[in-house]
Amino acid sequence: MRHEVDVLVIGAGPGGSMSAKFAAENGADVLMIEKRQEVGSPVRCGEGIAELWLNDLGIKPDKRWIANQVDGARLFSPSGHCLTMDAARAGSETGFVVERDIFDRTLASEAVLAGSDLWVRAMAMGAKVEGDTVKEVVVDRLGERITVVPKVVIAADGFESRAASWVGLDSRLKLKDIDSCIQYRMVGIDDDARYNDFYAGSDAPGGYVWVFSKGEGVANVGIGVAASKLKAPADVKMYLDRFIAKHPEFAKGKAVDMVAGAVSTSLPMDQTVKGNFMLVGDSARMVDALTGGGVVNACMAGKIAGRLSAEYVQGSDVLGDYERAWRSELENTMVRNYVAKEKAVNVTDEQFDRIVLALQELEITTITTAEILGAVAKAVPDLVAELDLMF
Repeated sequence: MRHEVDVLVIGAGPGGSMSAKFAAENGADVLMIEKRQEVGSPVRCGEGIAELWLNDLGIKPDKRWIANQVDGARLFSPSGHCLTMDAARAGSETGFVVERDIFDRTLASEAVLAGSDLWVRAMAMGAKVEGDTVKEVVVDRLGERITVVPKVVIAADGFESRAASWVGLDSRLKLKDIDSCIQYRMVGIDDDARYNDFYAGSDAPGGYVWVFSKGEGVANVGIGVAASKLKAPADVKMYLDRFIAKHPEFAKGKAVDMVAGAVSTSLPMDQTVKGNFMLVGDSARMVDALTGGGVVNACMAGKIAGRLSAEYVQGSDVLGDYERAWRSELENTMVRNYVAKEKAVNVTDEQFDRIVLALQELEITTITTAEILGAVAKAVPDLVAELDLMF
């Protein structure tokens, strides 16, 4: 069977759904495929979503997928010193803790309502490529092989993406640019539902622990550890269990589910468009290397990719503009946060304590890497020189 479309979107996560939505809204005939039988499952995410970015993307907050709205964030040093940042200062870094599966399905539904088709249990198996142009993509849909003939391909197929290799783009990662993550949903704990909490230091080598409240007594408690710091894959669970055991407020609770996976903490790929092929989101390494967050970046890039793909199939040679457009929106912050991540990997517990104590005394207007580094430079200039943080 052959199926001709204007735009084929691979992956129905946030980046894929935004790509499909904006391509369809701008007049393209769109097919989005998802290899799993249900969009949004299994969830592999801390489930924190920034409210400010939702507004910029035109995504309306919906009580169906909002589990909790937080007032700010707290950063805990290894010795327990706490830096509290309320909503006025937390800016784009806080907002909602969501039910990510429902959130993803909502975005996919909006893409379908905009005119996109959606196939689930449909996996892209390979492609026929001539020069830099993807001519055909073979899709296994419920055991049936279908040849999809697209004018544009948008690959939003996540961390494990293989589609980039079709057109000769290298998406391989170095070990130092991967965090291994595990998360429990815990019930019966003592938490403060007003804040998203972060714990830095040797409890999570090269990463951090997060506690994202989903309502009184329920929270996602997770950890990301730099893969280069692990002696064995199972060590990441050991680190999380050890952290929970050290904190009675969490140790009193029980885990009701567990998710595990990896995230890239790398720079974005050097090239994300080639011929009629574009990469969006995690598949292009559009992830904040400092936090591991990628939903916002994927949605913003997807919006751009969808709009340009629709213009392309209508006769405008604009796909090359994709690289410039998404980088102008996202790349400076991504590069700065990558450099900060590289420095933070080697910060000692004592140095983290000094940083948090110093920041407690200062007025930080917004939570950004640049703002925090500037504040640290004022408060502990000797530490800035010691860590070579001024970049």
